[in-house]
Amino acid sequence: MPSGPSVLSDDERLRLEECVREPIRAPGSIQPHGALLAVAPDTLDIIYASDNCAVVLGIDARLLLGRPLSAVTGESWAQEHVDPGEETASDGNPRALELGAKRFEVIVHHDGPFSIVEFEPVDSDYSDRMAVAVYGAMHRLARLRTQGGLWQATARELCKLTLFERVTIYSFHPDGHGEIVAEELEDGMEPYLGLHFPASDIPEQARQLYLTKLSRLIVDNSGATSELLTLPADDGSEPVSLDLSAAELRSVSPHHLQFMRNMGQASTLSLSLVRDGRLIGMITLAQTTTHRVPYSLRQGLEVLANQVALQLHSMEEIDRLTAQVHVRSIRAQLVDQSGVTESTNTSDIAAALFEGSLTVLNLVPASGAVLSLSGTLTTIGTVPSPEAISNLDWWAKVNVVGKSFATERLPAEHPQLAGRLVGVTGLLFVPLPGSGDFIAWFRPEITDDVRWLGDQTPSNRVTTLSPRTSFSAWTESVTGKSEPWNGLEREAEELSRDLAVAMVRLAEAKLAALAMSDALTGLPNRRMLMERLSKALSIPLESGETTVLFIDLDSFKQINDTHGHDFGDQVLLHASQRILESTRAGDTVARLGGDEFVVLCETTNRDEAGAIAGRIIEAIRDPIVVNGVAMSVTASVGIAGASVASSAEELLRGADVAMYRAKSMGRDQVAR
Repeated sequence: MPSGPSVLSDDERLRLEECVREPIRAPGSIQPHGALLAVAPDTLDIIYASDNCAVVLGIDARLLLGRPLSAVTGESWAQEHVDPGEETASDGNPRALELGAKRFEVIVHHDGPFSIVEFEPVDSDYSDRMAVAVYGAMHRLARLRTQGGLWQATARELCKLTLFERVTIYSFHPDGHGEIVAEELEDGMEPYLGLHFPASDIPEQARQLYLTKLSRLIVDNSGATSELLTLPADDGSEPVSLDLSAAELRSVSPHHLQFMRNMGQASTLSLSLVRDGRLIGMITLAQTTTHRVPYSLRQGLEVLANQVALQLHSMEEIDRLTAQVHVRSIRAQLVDQSGVTESTNTSDIAAALFEGSLTVLNLVPASGAVLSLSGTLTTIGTVPSPEAISNLDWWAKVNVVGKSFATERLPAEHPQLAGRLVGVTGLLFVPLPGSGDFIAWFRPEITDDVRWLGDQTPSNRVTTLSPRTSFSAWTESVTGKSEPWNGLEREAEELSRDLAVAMVRLAEAKLAALAMSDALTGLPNRRMLMERLSKALSIPLESGETTVLFIDLDSFKQINDTHGHDFGDQVLLHASQRILESTRAGDTVARLGGDEFVVLCETTNRDEAGAIAGRIIEAIRDPIVVNGVAMSVTASVGIAGASVASSAEELLRGADVAMYRAKSMGRDQVAR
């Protein structure tokens, strides 16, 4: 999906700054299709009244100021429906009210020092029918399984529910600009599907309002308003500004009204799509003539929009997890290809990653990649010269200091480095932990033809600050960027950790040929264990028998996956110390590798072996604290005595089988 330009033009930045100065939260007026009163919460006396009260409510606004709300609604209605102590007044909206022959939906909310009461006339009695229709639409939408299908079906359902001529759904890109992803429109109307629009069309302060005010009805683009009247303060000071952020009738920015007129929109209804406190998209319903939607229906549509946002989140998570599983499967295969043995060297690891059936380009698609391992460069695809790669290494050590770095706009963001990496626009650089080596991927420049909702040049505006005059599709070629990395940085970092682990294992494998101890814990390794075990079995014992305890930490892989290998190594160190402390002075505690330990008890009996195993279980069970994080770790222990084996290998295998028996019993167990 094209991302469009992420760098704001000077004109667009100027428009955004101008929008910030508009008093859209407290405009001092309302749309005139309803009336608004603001009352003092303690007395319910009317402090503000819209100057159209005579037309809407039948009482002049000036006669209402200072009088109780009951002068309009009646005493019992006011006491029942406007409770200043009720924090969630909106839960009861809309309230029904009849004034003579007129029927109203009344919307109440509390804001700062006032309770705001809005009156919207009811033209027809179809709220119950609409509730059923909205429920039916939500039920049908809930059955959809693809994002594209959900977008289009939502537009279609909303068109039927509201009778608006056009329904447009758009999502926001990370840089704030929007893209129209679905629409439903009457025959003969100009389609906008697939078009993009700049962030300044919906400035930041308007987006913040859409996070809390989930629907916004604009009935008429004429700009007609009803001013809010209030009594002068006793001390002559300016009256408190009335915040209409949550008001249904809040008047409209003149800039936005001109925008509507230029688009041929007389009425609009906007619905917010919100996820985790972020505005991810919006739905706009538009009409070329005046069109009003009852509050009760708008309320139902807010719920529908929220369901759509939740469904989209679920669909995106499924897509993300599916892609993640695929990518991690590739990473696991790459790691398997680079399997380390005593005969492996660094060139073997590099060849496995760059010349195997799968390569690093399967993990992170790019035009080329380079691996620096022990000072040797291995490349695949199209890459810069060795001298340029050396410059990249130097630049990274100075500017990102051991951290990963990713960009899809290298020439714009780091022109000096781009001058050395000729032909590179996208760069993903990942250092290998603790080694000074690195792996990097390169991508070339691409050209995106972005189709905009209207010509974005100054010729399409009367002034720099005015809205566009035409909204016909306009194509712009966007250059200077590569394909985005789309979160592959994390997988690249994981591969770098795998490589670092492989290098550690390589060093361990080399040392294992010369040494008899485990590199991490300092305990005897398998080789030393087997030598001692074979020797013990060859010597007749006067009492007791030779016994082996095979210990495996339960679910240790989850610790590594969640907290990283460095954290896991610290857990292993703590565990090995606790095993040592739980055994006798003459016992041998060895680490076979990973999270597997073995205790060799050369002279013991059944009860003593069980007691040692029990102490180990208890010791491991106590929380292990690493870097201030307490981990609950358990172990499974298998016991085998020499009476069941004729060789060291058979005895160790018997203990291993017993350990798996302990795991099958529910883990954190001892089995024989």
